[in-house]
Amino acid sequence: MTTDLFQLLEKKMKPKYSTKFGMAFCDDSIEFIKRLPSDSIDLIMTSPPFALTRPKKYGNKDQEQYVNWFVDHFAAELLRILKPTGSLVVDIGGSYKKGVPVRSLYHFELAIELTKKGFHLAQEFYWFNPAKMPAPVQWVNIERVRVRDSVNPVWWFSKTEHPKADNRRVLKPYTKSMKKLLERGYNPGPRDSEHVVGHSWQIDNQGAIPENLLINAWPFTEEVIDGQQVYNLLALSNTSSNDEYSRRCRKYERNKHPARFPIELPSFFINFLTEPGDVVFDPFGGSCSTGKAAEDLARKWITCEIDPYYVETSRLRFFECLGIDEAASTTEQD
Repeated sequence: MTTDLFQLLEKKMKPKYSTKFGMAFCDDSIEFIKRLPSDSIDLIMTSPPFALTRPKKYGNKDQEQYVNWFVDHFAAELLRILKPTGSLVVDIGGSYKKGVPVRSLYHFELAIELTKKGFHLAQEFYWFNPAKMPAPVQWVNIERVRVRDSVNPVWWFSKTEHPKADNRRVLKPYTKSMKKLLERGYNPGPRDSEHVVGHSWQIDNQGAIPENLLINAWPFTEEVIDGQQVYNLLALSNTSSNDEYSRRCRKYERNKHPARFPIELPSFFINFLTEPGDVVFDPFGGSCSTGKAAEDLARKWITCEIDPYYVETSRLRFFECLGIDEAASTTEQD
């Protein structure tokens, strides 16, 4: 099926560029998705434009239109193209209502409406982005009546109640205290919470199961702040200026996509929810973070981005895959 899918895409839809594992397309995602075969995608990993109070140049719907726009145009088609055990992961930031210091519920409404259309909410995750700006400035910096909003919900939906997933692929290192506990052994028996600790808790599984609050980058590492262990709370900044994409954008005088997410975010879910050879799709491709993460993890990938400028600029992530010698490059990005 995977080979047939990519042969179909190569023949009928003409990607802007292809790598060993993936294809990047420039198209309206609404129309593009309709041309994908049913039951063909293992994971849809995406970050659609958010419903912000101020419009962005890359395009976004306002809060009143957002849920209907996403559900009416995408829900049924995204469900159709997923394989029976496939998943949809949506990074969706919250927002304030226009002119008042209270929150919109649009991202919660979106989650509810998607479940009404046939999706199951497998689990909610929360991505802590320490680089988020203190906005809205009026409420945070001027009137000082709100704190900085630094967490995005990341909804994991599935087509079935039992989607493909394996948390052994995303284990984090044991902390020093956990290693000592495994050596010393647990005190088995009931706890105050009425949970019961059994002897099976003393098995060394070569790593700890991560939480659904995403702070350290994938692959997980231990950090120590003020002498305290910081667990994998995925603290992923999206403002890196020294990653390969940013460095090449400067070199070739290209504007970076303003709403990209860090590669570690899709990497976590790609590892968790797919296996090598599975197909990952991002209908809002942007700078192609999802494609790059999938390429590095030997997953087949497809991205669709409506803006030709950002599609061309996303090539900068794939010089090695495309056989481009950066030192001697005179590509379109020059």
